[in-house]
Amino acid sequence: MTAALPRPDDDPAAPDVPSRLVHRRADGVSLVLLLDADGGRLPRVVHWGADLGDLAPGDLAGLLAAVAPTPDEHPTDVARVPCLVPEHADGWVGRPGVEGSRDGRDWSPVLRVRATAEEVADDGTYRLVTTAADPVAGLALELELELAPSGLLRTRATLADEAPEGETPFRVDALRLVVPVPATADELLDFTGRHTLERVPQRQPFTAGLHAREVRSGRTGLDGVHVLAAGRTGFANRTGDVWGVHLGWSGNAETYAERHPTGVRVLGAGELLVGGEVRLGPGRTYTSPWLHAVHGRGLDGLAGRFHAWLRARPQHPRRPRPVTLNTWEAVYFAHDLRRLTALADAAAEVGAERFVLDDGWFGSRRDDTSGLGDWTVSADAWPQGLGPLVDHVRGLGLEFGLWVEPEMVNLDSDLARAHPEWLLRAGGRTGAPARNQHVLDLAQPGAFEHVRSHLDALLRTYDIAYLKWDHNRLLVDAGSGPLGTPGVHAQTEAAYRLLDVLKEAHPGLEVESCASGGGRVDLGVLARTDRVWASDCNDALDRQAIQRWTQLLLPPELVGAHVGPPRSHTTGRTHDLSFRAGTALFGHLGAEWDIASASAEERAELARWVALHRELRPLLHGGVVVNADVPDPALAVHGVVAPDGSDALFALVALGRPVTVTPGRVALPGLAPERRYAVRLQAPGDDPGTRWTPPWCAEGVTTTGAALGTVGLQVPPLEPEHLVLVRVTAVG
Repeated sequence: MTAALPRPDDDPAAPDVPSRLVHRRADGVSLVLLLDADGGRLPRVVHWGADLGDLAPGDLAGLLAAVAPTPDEHPTDVARVPCLVPEHADGWVGRPGVEGSRDGRDWSPVLRVRATAEEVADDGTYRLVTTAADPVAGLALELELELAPSGLLRTRATLADEAPEGETPFRVDALRLVVPVPATADELLDFTGRHTLERVPQRQPFTAGLHAREVRSGRTGLDGVHVLAAGRTGFANRTGDVWGVHLGWSGNAETYAERHPTGVRVLGAGELLVGGEVRLGPGRTYTSPWLHAVHGRGLDGLAGRFHAWLRARPQHPRRPRPVTLNTWEAVYFAHDLRRLTALADAAAEVGAERFVLDDGWFGSRRDDTSGLGDWTVSADAWPQGLGPLVDHVRGLGLEFGLWVEPEMVNLDSDLARAHPEWLLRAGGRTGAPARNQHVLDLAQPGAFEHVRSHLDALLRTYDIAYLKWDHNRLLVDAGSGPLGTPGVHAQTEAAYRLLDVLKEAHPGLEVESCASGGGRVDLGVLARTDRVWASDCNDALDRQAIQRWTQLLLPPELVGAHVGPPRSHTTGRTHDLSFRAGTALFGHLGAEWDIASASAEERAELARWVALHRELRPLLHGGVVVNADVPDPALAVHGVVAPDGSDALFALVALGRPVTVTPGRVALPGLAPERRYAVRLQAPGDDPGTRWTPPWCAEGVTTTGAALGTVGLQVPPLEPEHLVLVRVTAVG
């Protein structure tokens, strides 16, 4: 719906050009945009949030009049709704959308609309493209905005230098985009973390001023913001209107929430550029990463929109996600053909479908001190090459995968000795190592081609279906080329390009994004990869939280989740197989454990879990992820519900000891209220660990989705760090 209207009163400084309101709706979300004709301001968001229903043109005009801001009491101040790319010259005194200059000139551009184009794609995505320019500053901007059928909104901008030849190039210091949120959003949620404990939630009030999170490590980060969400204080999994943003970029970034003195609140993000990292010049452009924005009811509402959008992408994995056996925690660097073929035999026995050989197969790589960068098969560890292992794995009917770390190099390597100039370094310094390694400057053509050609040769020589792509060092002191100029932006783009060319040359190749575990989890790298490694921690207790919050952004089929050994090598905790497997079940299942040395009973139990996962894979990897709001932090209840409400699987998880004698009742969210469901324990995770169980555990129960979602289900007593599975199937 579109409504034309006269120039709004909130913009006295701009040219007197007509405006119109555009109302787009998608899956319970309304987006109302104020669009100016040529010569006017960039698009503004009047409303983004809950669906407003059908609005006639008069209703739209009334909406604008109802929410139009008023000037501050001081006569020189103007209250103003910021554009998607806010402009300082328009009276926005928060963070500007464009920062930069020509050696101090043209630092405050006034971008006025040249043209606007709208279309609705075949898949129902609404797309708006606005071009604008400031002829005095010699700058032009193209602003793209999309509203997908899932209700996900995304936007990005491209800045172009239109100055004449000979003019000083424009140095881009920032190109940011923002979306507004209402004053009711008075609490913020974002994430932090560390190695083996990624995506730890943290909350704070949405106070006046700026709450900014910066990434300066050259990758998304183990402590990355992940999703920045705003909502009414106390918003939870299933309650409260919530707005959230995520920047689809794998390098340095800034994500922020800003509350203006006039009451305007925005969530924004952009690439964090080091001074001089991006210089334009006549005809040159810079494009920001996509800012993804979602609104939903509760955090599950946010997750649902992210998941639906990801699943609708053409490149989203369609075939069943292969159950994976990774060798790292089974053998570490001790590569031996006999031992690894026995491990492959055990993997096939339990029902695995992919076997991944981890670090230690190349060059002088017998530990983490040498060989990185020499992507040729080690003659010492593999005198016959990888062929015998690959053939054995493929003969068992399993896919073969291989660990690589293409962006990194050890100083003790043939590559570093031959080309020390290919290292990222600033000021002539080699810099401090991390895990005994440095970063290869992929922006240099020779370094890029070296890595590309070696990986391509491996993929052509062996039947490799999958690469586990690691990234274990931060990009600090990351100077590029002979001058050591700031290099993170170019390095990130080069890594993307390397992934793109390899996947184009090898159709069907799948890639996992791994970076010290979950250090590169973002929608930029996931435009090119097929899953992420959520964490190097396989401790099932920590994994309950890591996977829950990773799945705020990503659906389960994109999140690698492995059954580790009985004793976790990262925490020292010991867990029953049922807890380890029941936790990993709700992701892209795998094992990272020397199952060849496990007992026959353990392998048989693991096989039952793998069989259950393969049976329920369409539900687990195609359903709606739900998380119950429970009063006791010692308990977690999560699950997956089929899109049509016909089937569901829940996990009732004892994270610790409850305060009360019994855990009490919990609601099972996401079921169709009007349907009747049969509820039962799901084997093999069907032992509550005590004889004092509620009757439904033994006999099952049938009732409505409304009853299960409102009154709930009595939780059986569970020992700490144990879980039971509950199957809920529609009947009648």
